[in-house]
Amino acid sequence: MKKVFTILCLTVIATFAIQSSSKAQSYKNAIGGRFGAANGVTFKTSLGENKMLDIIANFRSNNNYNYFRVTALYEVYQPISGARGLNWYYGGGASLGSVKYKPYNSSDLYLSVDGVLGLDYKFADAPINLSLDWKPAIQLAPDTDFDASGVGLSLRFTF
Repeated sequence: MKKVFTILCLTVIATFAIQSSSKAQSYKNAIGGRFGAANGVTFKTSLGENKMLDIIANFRSNNNYNYFRVTALYEVYQPISGARGLNWYYGGGASLGSVKYKPYNSSDLYLSVDGVLGLDYKFADAPINLSLDWKPAIQLAPDTDFDASGVGLSLRFTF
C-alpha cells in the first residue's frame, strides 16, 4: 500500500512540474554543503525554466551504524511575490547508498523514494545561495520505513 501511495504522489508531483513554466531560480549551478540530520555535499544545476536537479551526497554515523547515500532530486521552483531572490520549491527523487551496522559487522543496501519542500534564496550582489528544506523519505531497503527527519540547511556558491 505504501508503494502505491508513493507512486501516486510522485505522479501528482510530476504532473505539476510539467505544467509549471515560470522562470524562478536566478542561477545556473551551485555547489556547497548541506547541514542537518545528515551532513554532506550538494550540487544543483538548472534543467531549464524553473526546474533544477539537486544531487546530494551525505553521511550519518552514530554508535549503531554508518551510512553513506547519494540522493537525486528533481525540483520545481516558484517565485515568492515581493521577495526578490526568494523562491519556494517542491519535488521528488530517490536515494541509493549503503548502511553498515557496527554491532553486527554487517552491511545493507539503502534505497528510498524522497520528496522535498523548501525555500531557496539567492543573494543579489553575491554568488551565494541558501536553502532550507524538508526532505522526507520512504525507505524501501533494507526495510520499509518512513523518515521525516530530513530537515537541512544548504549553503552554496553559485556559478
